[in-house]
Amino acid sequence: MTTEMTEDEILARVAEIKARGNSPAREAPDPVNTPMIRHWAEAIGDTNPRWAPGPDTEAPPAMAQVWTMYGLNPERMPGDPLPDTMSVFDEAGFTSVLGTNCDQTYARTLRPGEVPQISTRLDEVVGPKKTGVGEGWFITTKSTWTVGDEEVATMTFRVLKFKPGTGRATVDKSRTARPMINRDTEFFWAGTAAGELRIQTCNACGELRHPPGPVCPACHAMDRGYVVASGLGTVHSFLVHHAPMVPGKQLPLTLALVELEEGVRMIGEVTGEIETGQAVEVWFDAIDDDVTLAKWRPVGSAEAAPEPEAEETSDLPVWELPITPTLVVSTALATRDFQDVHHDRDRSIGHGSKDIFVNILSTTGLVQRYVTDWAGPQTQVLSCALRLGAPAYPYDTLRFTGDIVSEEDGVTTIDVTAKVSIGVHANARLEVRR
Repeated sequence: MTTEMTEDEILARVAEIKARGNSPAREAPDPVNTPMIRHWAEAIGDTNPRWAPGPDTEAPPAMAQVWTMYGLNPERMPGDPLPDTMSVFDEAGFTSVLGTNCDQTYARTLRPGEVPQISTRLDEVVGPKKTGVGEGWFITTKSTWTVGDEEVATMTFRVLKFKPGTGRATVDKSRTARPMINRDTEFFWAGTAAGELRIQTCNACGELRHPPGPVCPACHAMDRGYVVASGLGTVHSFLVHHAPMVPGKQLPLTLALVELEEGVRMIGEVTGEIETGQAVEVWFDAIDDDVTLAKWRPVGSAEAAPEPEAEETSDLPVWELPITPTLVVSTALATRDFQDVHHDRDRSIGHGSKDIFVNILSTTGLVQRYVTDWAGPQTQVLSCALRLGAPAYPYDTLRFTGDIVSEEDGVTTIDVTAKVSIGVHANARLEVRR
């Protein structure tokens, strides 16, 4: 049940929780054990022999949080700041949650039989903020894991609590309608891919024409070629489209009839503010490897066009991992994350998502697997600072790349990027000792 709550009321209740400081230490429900390590390694696909059952079994560093996860239907420990803060925002109508940042450090790995304890404090609450998924608040906690009096790991964890249905509509450029390419038009689309605006011409009489066609309307010859236009023109007329939604486009969408310097007219999408008679120039928007669209913008407003993506480089071998429903569900369960958005599609949609998605603990595990697969099984992960971006949904692919930032005093710093079709899923910086 939600209640109307002002920002001041929310902040007052949050301040009470923050004033408590560190929570009492809470023990993991079970000791570190080989079956859980094995299940985690199988779900993540990590074949590192250090995690294999045996007398020297270790727990992967990315499992630090797993041991003290609450479980499916638990009673929360009184005084735990994260669930208490989440309850405040649930009451205020911010019922959906996304993990956004997870910065962990590891003093050492854990071993079967050890019983870690966790103590957490509320560090910061910031909001309300407008985000792509909805209006919400960012909640940051800081946790420490100990075994006895020994500190073994720390974590700064940030989540977004938001109201479902209040986010901005996202645009997936890959859904843009594809042009019909045939013998009459293939020269035009080959030109946009090459960064040229090509106009069909009649080789018999020199007549220019657009759109392209098989027969010259002036002399009826079928001998056709093309010329490369200057890419400059003026707005003859335009309209602004507000509805309905157009796949792959952000509304409102401006469409203009542009009169080219060469005398023909061409319809195209415009970025930026325009008016009739205004001078415009062409720019080329690569939708994917197969299609590049010719678009228009006011002359001199190059900043209106999206910056071209930098050429991808990777010091580490590129790794592509298909995202299956099994991967999403099995890794969530192996990390003891029972949030419904990771295994119940209907509930996930009800929370404002389009499907279930990979959880932040699993992403952390996959990033560390990527690095240790390259660096070697004995690699010690010292820290992993991870920031989430686009969700990783089933039937997509995670593409991992890694760049070596520095190597100093035996510690290698590596930046890892994990991309999905709609953008960057995660950026992470790891420090490892090989």
